[in-house]
Amino acid sequence: MRGLSLTLLLALPALAGGPLVVVDPGHGGDQPGAFGPDGLIEKNLALSIARKVKAQLEKELGATVVLTRDRDAVVHLSERVVLANKKRPELFISIHANSMPTAQQRRLNQGIETYFLSAAASGEEAKKVAARENAEVGSQPKGASGDTLSFILADLQRSETHVDSSRLAYSIHEALISETGAQDRGVQQAPFYVLMGLDAPAVLVEVGFVSHPEEARHLSDAEYQAKLARAITVGVKQFLVQLEARDGPSTSLGTGKKAD
Repeated sequence: MRGLSLTLLLALPALAGGPLVVVDPGHGGDQPGAFGPDGLIEKNLALSIARKVKAQLEKELGATVVLTRDRDAVVHLSERVVLANKKRPELFISIHANSMPTAQQRRLNQGIETYFLSAAASGEEAKKVAARENAEVGSQPKGASGDTLSFILADLQRSETHVDSSRLAYSIHEALISETGAQDRGVQQAPFYVLMGLDAPAVLVEVGFVSHPEEARHLSDAEYQAKLARAITVGVKQFLVQLEARDGPSTSLGTGKKAD
């Protein structure tokens, strides 16, 4: 990671005050998300990893961490955004897992992708991922006109937050690939509803493919989940160090808030 190991990055001094981070475990309740071949369910995996991310961020960064759900319950996508904005976080991280529909695709497709918001997907596969994650009934947020595209475009006008979302995505993704050795499927852009309207840098991480037999076994393993959580924490710290170098310690991330 630009010459710094994960261990060295976590050994850097904690930033004053610690950030407020919202971690969003995808799906929940009667919206299970993707299914793996051995019974792994995306909603359960996302919650397990999110809890580990919370613990790591609190331990390593002195962060205050809020989960959008802390149990197996339905929280609509628009409700997650409202909850996050009420907390006025400095970062938002949504945890998901990927899947493929056909037997051949399930054998071949594996690896980690990290997303930030865009009105247009960066490719056909990114478009499909966003469509699947956006499919929850009753979760689509609406702008004043009810036009989703207008809502996204208005969201992207907050250019500083958008640029910082890109930086956060690259920092987290780089750490995830370095720590896990997973296939690198890159940083992508797509119109995810759960990233719309947030007043903070926001990313969505697809931690792997529950549909790939070998990767699903890794994802089911508590030690591998801890690796993912550790890497996300390292990526967050790398990002915060970069922003503090750019903006100084008195300015919070893209929100205009002053640090305590």
